[in-house]
Parts: sequence; structure tokens; C-alpha cells
Amino acid sequence: MNLPEIFSQRMLRMLGSEYESFQKSFDNSIATSIRLNFSKYKEKPKLKPVDYCNTGYYLSERPIFTIDPFIHSGVYYVQESSSMFLEQVVIQSNFPAGCRVLDLCASPGGKSTHLASLLPKDSLLVSNDVIRARSQILSENLKKWGNANVVVTNNDPHDFQRLPDFFDLIVVDAPCSGEGLFRRDPNAILEWSPENAELCSQRQKRILADVWPSLKEGGILIYSTCTFNPSENEENIKWLNEFADIEPIHLTVENQWGITITGAGNFPCHRFYPHKTTGEGFFMAVVRKRGTNAHSNQRKIKDNPLLATKGEKESAKSLLADENLDILRFEDSLLAFPAAHISGLSQIKNNLRILHAGVKIGELKQKDLLPAHELALSPILNRHAFPEIKLTIEEALTFLKRDDITPISNNKGWNLVTYRNIPLGWVKNLGNRFNSAFPKEWRIRMAITEFRDKRLNEELAKFPLQ
Repeated sequence: MNLPEIFSQRMLRMLGSEYESFQKSFDNSIATSIRLNFSKYKEKPKLKPVDYCNTGYYLSERPIFTIDPFIHSGVYYVQESSSMFLEQVVIQSNFPAGCRVLDLCASPGGKSTHLASLLPKDSLLVSNDVIRARSQILSENLKKWGNANVVVTNNDPHDFQRLPDFFDLIVVDAPCSGEGLFRRDPNAILEWSPENAELCSQRQKRILADVWPSLKEGGILIYSTCTFNPSENEENIKWLNEFADIEPIHLTVENQWGITITGAGNFPCHRFYPHKTTGEGFFMAVVRKRGTNAHSNQRKIKDNPLLATKGEKESAKSLLADENLDILRFEDSLLAFPAAHISGLSQIKNNLRILHAGVKIGELKQKDLLPAHELALSPILNRHAFPEIKLTIEEALTFLKRDDITPISNNKGWNLVTYRNIPLGWVKNLGNRFNSAFPKEWRIRMAITEFRDKRLNEELAKFPLQ
């Protein structure tokens, strides 16, 4: 692989005798890794695990993910393994009960879905992206993952100053020059330049400065990039130390993980090099905002206009398996959301642009409640509330394309369709036909007729969960 000369010279100065191994790693095969959603799929596959992530695994080859129903139902997420190191920060940090977490630059959702699995149920996760189209993708992926304690927003980092001292943990996976992606994405090389890297460094500082007031005293900041450039990594941590009052957090890192520990003054930083780890290039540093102000910035709201009526709550509660969720009404929709964070949600709603919050239960149509697709995909669904229809792999793919299916069922009305006991969505049995409620914007657009019969079985054999 032809790497930019300026980049190569800088990496040679940084790595010294290791540079030759680093350079050769760009010609090695690229590992594909996934992270399982154990709230939906509890079996551990016979795959090589990611050392520092309990739900991360490497695949022996990269399959065609589009034809696997499990990826459409949030059973797993395809994620670069280096990013899964986030788990160690959460595990080794003592977050308070009911903590609030912000994933600031969250799209497409790798770290947010990971946080949703790691954080306790009584926590609140706010996932944000400044670009509207990217925030829509983020929202879709979190709906598939299925957690009710999540709010997705579409705001500039500066907007979060309207919520001072609000978060216990902020994750800033900052936009960067993308040097860690050179091996995986040749376009990253074409888009790279020293000038662009400098612009990224300036933008990263602005992002950190903008969001800093919303972190509580004693709160934790995780800063990460997918670049090797020190000006976007260690130098930004040094700058943050001058800009704000921070203290280092030291993580336990096992030698066999292959992670390189560097320093930004007294602050340890974690680098992932492709010649030493199985994943791609990555950087992470963790710091704490000095202070002991651990109070919760949560105002009591007696009359909350978001709450549904008693009758609406009764009609929706029977559909849920989690008793700790409250029922909210937004326009004609009912939402399930943690009761403990209703006041926090009101504060977010009054200050930020929300794309979705909690899990949508359904829409009210006269006296009927039409179940929402995201309810079907969420573990909060009471599986005894609806009759279920088991689909074959061929039927499942047809349903995911939003084409007509004709399963065998005598149960009229709403039916939950499943594939290998994993919910895929809803169909309504009208007696003479089945109407699909699968979202049009989520449907498979890829032609799958070529995967019928033998080739479909061959492709499915590449999936470890099949």
C-alpha cells in the first residue's frame, strides 16, 4: 500500500524500530469483528473473542451481512474491535446509580449500542450527532438494539451548554483525519493531508471546549479518535489540561492485549497499532473533571405534560415486560421510558432537538393501539401479548424486503413474526392476506434472488450464529 510520504516519515520518527512491522501490517488481511447483544442472544459462539470485550468476537471471514436476519433485528453489531476497548473504561470506573451518559459524536452507533449494553438499567444514555442524516442512522441502529433508557438528539456540541453539570460520563469519539482507517479504506488516504489533519485538531479542541460545561465535577471524559496523529491525540489531552482542571485515570491493561501506552504529560493514553493488535488504528484517553460536586442536576416536575393518561398507560402496560418503565405520550404515539429519568428527559426536551426517546410502543388510532416496529425488536416486549409466527430463512428475507409473505396462521389481527425465536416485526392477518408493518425505509434493497437455495445456504454457513 502506498502511504503518503509525510505520514510515513512521521510514523518512522514515532515508531523507530517498529516502523517496518507497522508498514508491513498494511498488506495483511483485515479482521472482521462483531459485538453481540446478549439481551437478545445469550449463547456464546465458538469464535475467537476480543480480549478486552466480553461480547466481542472475530469472524473467520466477512460474510454478506445484508442477508442475515439477525443484523436487521439487533442481535449483533459489526464494529471494529479496537473501539470495543470502551468496555474497559466502563467496567473499571465506578459510575453512580442512575448515571447520565452522553455519546456526543455517536453515529453510526457502535459506541452507543455498546454503552447501552454496558450501563446499568437505571442509567440514561443520550446519543447525539450534529449531522441530521447521520443522526437518523444512529436512531435506527439504537432502535434495533432495543434499550428504553436512550435518547437520540441532533445538536451541535455547543448546544449541550444548556445542560450544565448534567452528565456523569461524556464520550467524545471526535471526527479526525482517519489515519487509522488507511488499511481498511483507501479513500481515507486520498482525503488525507497535513492541512486537513490540522483542521481536525482545531475542530476537536472546539468540540471539547463546547461540551465541557455539561460534564459534572468528578465526571469522566473519554476522548478517542481513529488516527495516529499526535496533534489530534496526545496534544489535545495536553491542551485540555491547560484549558480545564482535570486529573488522570489509570486503567489496568493486560500485556497480551498489545495496546501501547503513551503519555500526554501525566495522562496515560492508549494507542492501537495494526502491527500489535488485531484491530485497526485507534486512540483513547480517559480523564476526570476535578471536583466533588456529585449532586444530580435533576429538577422535580410534578405535572409532566409528557405523561400518558391512566387509560393509555393501562392499555400499553400489558405489552411490556419491564415494570420500571413509564408510559409517555407524544402526539399520537405512546413511548416506554424509565420512570426515574422523566425529569431529565423534560430538561433535554426543553433544550435540545430530540429524534427519539425510549421505545415507541405504538400509535393510537381511534380506540386501537397499532404496535410499533421498534417495540417488536426490544427486549421490553411482553412476548405473551401477541401470537407469533415462525418464519423460515426464505420467508424472513422476503419479509425484510417488505414483499408479501403467506405464513400459516389462524390468528387474525397483529402477529409477531420471528426467525429462530428472534422477533423481526409485525404482520396483520386480515384473513385473506397479511399486511406487513416493516418500515419502508429499513427494507432490504439488495436483490436476494441470486442467494436462493444452494448459495444462500453457503452464505449462511459463514454466519456463526446461524
